[in-house]
Amino acid sequence: MTSCSSSYEERSAFPVICMLSTCLVLIGCGVRMEENPSSQVQPGRYDQGTAENNDLAMPEYIRRITPFPIVDQSGQAYEHPFLGGFNMPRPQLLDIDGDEDSDLFVQDVSGSVIFFENRPGETPQFLWRTNRYQDLEIGEWYRFVDLDLDGDHDLLAEQPFSYVRYYRNEGTPREPRFVEVADSLKDVDGKPLFSDRQNIPNAADIDCDSQVDLLIGRLVGRVTRYERINSGTLGVPQFQHVTDFFEDIEIIAQMGSLHGANTMALGDIDNDGDEDLFWGDYFEPGILFIENTGTCQSPSLGGEPVSFPLSEPLKTSGYNAPTIGDVDGDGDQDLLVGALGGAFNPNTTTIDNLYYLEQSGPGFFTAQTSRFVSMIDVGSESIPVVVDLDGDRDLDILIGNKIEQGDPQNGKVYQLINEGTPGSPRFQMSGEFDVGGGYHFLPAFADLDGDADLDAVLGTWGDELRFYDNQATDGSIQLTLVDSAIATLTRGRNATPTLGDLDSDGDADMIVGESSGTLNFYENTGTASQPEFTLISDEYLDLDVGRRSLPVLHDFDGDGDLDLIVGSESEGIRLLLNEGTRSVPEFTDLGPLPLEHFGFAAPAFGDIDGDGDDDILLGGSGGGLWFYENQRR
Repeated sequence: MTSCSSSYEERSAFPVICMLSTCLVLIGCGVRMEENPSSQVQPGRYDQGTAENNDLAMPEYIRRITPFPIVDQSGQAYEHPFLGGFNMPRPQLLDIDGDEDSDLFVQDVSGSVIFFENRPGETPQFLWRTNRYQDLEIGEWYRFVDLDLDGDHDLLAEQPFSYVRYYRNEGTPREPRFVEVADSLKDVDGKPLFSDRQNIPNAADIDCDSQVDLLIGRLVGRVTRYERINSGTLGVPQFQHVTDFFEDIEIIAQMGSLHGANTMALGDIDNDGDEDLFWGDYFEPGILFIENTGTCQSPSLGGEPVSFPLSEPLKTSGYNAPTIGDVDGDGDQDLLVGALGGAFNPNTTTIDNLYYLEQSGPGFFTAQTSRFVSMIDVGSESIPVVVDLDGDRDLDILIGNKIEQGDPQNGKVYQLINEGTPGSPRFQMSGEFDVGGGYHFLPAFADLDGDADLDAVLGTWGDELRFYDNQATDGSIQLTLVDSAIATLTRGRNATPTLGDLDSDGDADMIVGESSGTLNFYENTGTASQPEFTLISDEYLDLDVGRRSLPVLHDFDGDGDLDLIVGSESEGIRLLLNEGTRSVPEFTDLGPLPLEHFGFAAPAFGDIDGDGDDDILLGGSGGGLWFYENQRR
């Protein structure tokens, strides 16, 4: 095992996987690199192994967030291009490191929380540090709060089974260290405190009595209040149940049914010395606000909830998660809101999902952006392809998505054109790559008609694969539909093709993944100028990855034959090494590649940085991309 030490240290070690003549080792360490944000790394190091009779160098991968410049269509640089995208961001602002500015935490997937450090005077101001802050297991929600009133932030989290887990900060305000003290906070009668997984509670000293109050929304439309009264065994706080009808709040949704405050935020938004209340609800298209019209010692939150901001209320798909803090460092309180997707068409806001509302004057808020963290994000589910689109001999990037924002009937294929050089890439988002109507596209490229250019087979959400001829004459790719059903799956949907000459007969064969998790093998039985794909097996290699198989044919180990890498929804990325020949492949399943991913894993390979080895672009459920640089030399 190899370990690395640094600030915000993250360590991971994986056993050596040995099969036949190949050994694979993963060694990982997270590194804090303030001087050069483009060198920031995330765990996931896929190290080479050697065997007695094998001198092939296996790849070694390291994840990078900003390896080279990428700009949007307007020319604005993405600050964290390969962060991976957000679908349901749950933000929180707080000073976690004692330097008197607000840092940012974002939960987008269950179990872990992403940390951005506030670095005033730098661009970007909020710098990504890690996807798994201190390896904390937080379940479906989290709240930082000074529960023991010792001047630093502790942590409440949804684990296990929607009880309230307590992590005490046993470090300092500048160097926190969270230790699990209780898997469930309890009231004075020993009854565990319970918060539904879909409800995100909040905690604050609501009545200024130096005791922390816990507010939990209920599905009946009311808010339960607990107040800390003492510490029990091992210093674990105990709570007194105060009421199930806090301030007579009863939320009536716009759709006419009662529903609880799914997400709550407490903070002095108007700087009058008391805690105001924000909430988001599954059945509310925006944020609701109740001003505290009482005092710090005697709060009054019984007023009618109003849409916020008053001048131009925020409109989203519903179920919004607010947090209050000084985002811009000007001394007043601003608002960040994550759109989780509720009753108002969650498919329309998968990209616009983290809103920043700046307090521009006392009580006046101005919407600044709906994409507060700047990164590549094409919505829900991204599938990348690496190919030279414009014929300039460097690699460009295509990104297919599941459903286009605002258009539930169609997806898009976005293109990132490399406007730099092979050794110094610079990518710009350059609109859409036209493949016609439908959604969840995946193009696979090969010379299918023998004219020395790249044609395409296109997989879609359905069971038919389309054949496109490349009609360009200048080395670029300009596709024209030739056959809308060149191959049809015998079962399943969501076709994901990959092309390669598996039998060394001079034409491209095809392996197609599908929603069921199995693979389909089609032999090209046509001619060099006229492809014809014949189904050989719809359970190829007897491989079943559970759900959503996405195969890629690629020479992973550099021995001159095609290996098979298969992405999936639940099993990550599996490596099937070809230990046969170029004409008679024999695949050995080495199991999952030890590369971190969240949800659906969609890999693509190519020498994107022009250093002579193939890197990995990894798409996923968040709609963004992860970049794994190949460190093999």
